[in-house]
Formats: sequence, C-alpha cells, structure tokens
Amino acid sequence: MNAADVLADAFTRIQEAVHEAVEGLSADDLSARLDPGANSIAWLVWHLTRIQDDHVADAAGREQVWLAQDWAARFALPFAEEDTGYGHSRKQVAAVRIDSAELLLGYFDAVHDGTIGFVSGLRSTALSRVVDDSWSPPVTLGVRLVSVIADGLQHAGQAAFVRGSLARR
Repeated sequence: MNAADVLADAFTRIQEAVHEAVEGLSADDLSARLDPGANSIAWLVWHLTRIQDDHVADAAGREQVWLAQDWAARFALPFAEEDTGYGHSRKQVAAVRIDSAELLLGYFDAVHDGTIGFVSGLRSTALSRVVDDSWSPPVTLGVRLVSVIADGLQHAGQAAFVRGSLARR
C-alpha cells in the first residue's frame, strides 16, 4: 500500500460515514437541530463537502465542483458562492435547508470522485509540496489532505450522532 492508497482509503471512509448519516432522511430531518446552537446534518455534510471541494480543488489547481458542475445554483443557499460554512453563525447554520438527501449526497459524491481521482495519482514526493505559505510552518499537500480527512471524519461523526439522536426522539 502506498501513500495514494492510504489517502484514497481515508477519503472513502468519509464517504461511507456520510452516506450512513444521510441516506433516507427527509428534508426536515436533514435540517433538524438538537438545540438552537447545534449544527444540522445538512449543514455538517454540506460544510465538510465544501471544505473538501475547496481545499482539494486548490491543491489540484482546478475549479471547485461546487461551481464547475453548478451545484451552487442547485442548492440555492443564501450565501456567496465561495462560502464553505467556516465560521457560520447560528442563523447561517439554520439557513442551510436542503431539499433532499439525494441532492446532498449527489454533491458529496461528485466531490468525492474528484478527490479520489486527484489523490490516486499522487506520488509520495508530491505530499511535500507547499500549498499554503501563509502559515508557519507552511502547509504541505500532505498536511492539507490529512487536515481535510480529519475535518471530514469529525463532521461525518457529528452527523451520525445527530441522526442517532433524532431516531431516539
């Protein structure tokens, strides 16, 4: 197993967790919040997908799936197209209403496919390439991808927790 295989496996684990958290839910369940300050499943999965899309597209030197495949228009959220959800307020979290699990998973799967296509072609030496020099130390591609994986797994786990809590109501 090489570094590309490990990365592809990690991103596939996010995909599995996202599908388990989202499949079969209604729009109301996707938008439900356990309390007024909590994140919904819709927001958690949209946000983790936006972060993955944004960061991988930047590292790969390509346009985000959100824009290239017109997902921004399909979701019709009340935010700027480049918004990823980072730093959202309670009110902004509440504004993420998604019509269906299929729409949310469609965007996630499109981003996942692009991510797998990118990481599958990586050589281990590429992971040392600096992708963001605004940090000290500068962020390498390897560190950026691990950060995206960690964020994705955390948010997918949170979405699974919310789903389980809703099921017990």
